[in-house]
Amino acid sequence: INELIQKRQLLEAFASIKLMEDETISERDSEKYSDNPQEFVRKSKDVDLLYNSIANAIQSIVEGTLEDPTLQHTMLTSMVILIAREEAAHPNTDNAARPGSDLLGRPRKWREQWREAINESARKRVLKAPMASKEEATFWLDLHLHFLQEHLREDLLKIKSSVKKCYPEEYHVCDTYVEAFHNAIASHLQELSQEPLDFHELYTLLDWVANTYHSELFLGHPELKPEVKTENLSLLLAPADWDKLKNDYIASAKGKIRSYFGNILRLEVTEKWEKEVHSEEKENLYHHSLSFDIQTIIGEHMKLSGAISRSLETKMLELCMAELLEFLPRFEQEFTAWSTAQDSPIFVPYLVAYINSFHDLVSGLETAFKVNTEGLQKILAALTRNFTNIFLTKLRTKAQPLLKKILTKNWILATERPDSLASAVSQFSEHLQHMREPLGQELLHEVHKYVVKEYVTQVIKPRWKMNSETRQQVSRKMSLEASIIHNALIDQGSDADWLLPAINHIANIIGEKKKDKIKAYVKELCQDYPDIR
Repeated sequence: INELIQKRQLLEAFASIKLMEDETISERDSEKYSDNPQEFVRKSKDVDLLYNSIANAIQSIVEGTLEDPTLQHTMLTSMVILIAREEAAHPNTDNAARPGSDLLGRPRKWREQWREAINESARKRVLKAPMASKEEATFWLDLHLHFLQEHLREDLLKIKSSVKKCYPEEYHVCDTYVEAFHNAIASHLQELSQEPLDFHELYTLLDWVANTYHSELFLGHPELKPEVKTENLSLLLAPADWDKLKNDYIASAKGKIRSYFGNILRLEVTEKWEKEVHSEEKENLYHHSLSFDIQTIIGEHMKLSGAISRSLETKMLELCMAELLEFLPRFEQEFTAWSTAQDSPIFVPYLVAYINSFHDLVSGLETAFKVNTEGLQKILAALTRNFTNIFLTKLRTKAQPLLKKILTKNWILATERPDSLASAVSQFSEHLQHMREPLGQELLHEVHKYVVKEYVTQVIKPRWKMNSETRQQVSRKMSLEASIIHNALIDQGSDADWLLPAINHIANIIGEKKKDKIKAYVKELCQDYPDIR
């Protein structure tokens, strides 16, 4: 009988074992073994061992179904007949065997063992998919999942086209195999998800589960339809495992997003500031890619996360915004340190470009991602104020030496050019024309106001007595410089026309001899500028 089993002549082997079993039962019932119970136990065990050998053969046949390149149709057909004969020979009734003789006459449940064999076959097929180590291949998980879906899809195609024909409908062969593969893959992925996976690997696993598994690339492949059905399959990963995978991905993304933002800053320092590359200009505004770069990073990660689930997309947006709010103060700190350390000609163009970009960033995030930018706007408002304060500080540094020369002998003797102050200020402030309104005009207004105020402060300081001729000379020069300063800043876009009379009023007072006219000029000055008192 063992030889028949080894040769896979299972129907003949089963018939022989059944005769042996029936004979043993008959002898038992005739109480042949009453004097030799050990002989009965031995024969019963022989029957059981032989039946187990057939069960092992069934398992081997099932596992070989997908392993062997050529399908043994006859073998499968014989196996199905064998299972049917065993079920007929051993009806599933409680009276199949008497107490004490449970090895004989009992149903062998080979159909259940057939299902278990399919489950084991599926498990082995899943584990057989090539999987390189992290050291061998950077994208080891991508490759492994690709091999897995390719190999198992081929298995399912073989089951649909060839294996299914060997079984009666009642076996539901395709459904049984699909469920077995599904459970084997689920177990395998659960193990993979417990590994220390990096950002890319976590996304690869999430994407494969969410988008590849049921797609046409795998179970939804057109050639597998309609036999392969996925509607009734359980979740590939348990909700707790799925949530953990998503949370791990977000946690890993935190470092990745921070790194991307850090790279933006690093490139600004090394490729722009240190090399003094001038900012771009678009539609008369200084332009910088900062807003675009940030939105691109956020957009790409939201798109990837949104392909997994809406909740993951929301979490990713929240993470990106949190990292952005942390990044901007670092950006401000670096720019402030760089601008303080040196007097670079690209400082003002970049300051203008950054402030423009901040505006674009807020409007872009609101439009593209429907995000609440209240917190961002507060940070950017403070950052913009700090940037403009740096600008005004640098302006003072450039203007103060020239302002201090006013009413000095060299200034009076006209060795200093009358446009030197206006030229220095306008060269520094000319870039404000390329700042988005109203910020550009507001800052230019501040510049205009500062220059006039400081000019007035210098000329009303107690100096020395001047004769009439000198006073006339000073008055004319002040009026000339006032006009040059005013015209230069108005040409750049300042709307502070109200500042024009300030210096002229004082010039008139200095150049006037008559007290009543001086009083009239002072009155006009105080009326136009009450705070001058």
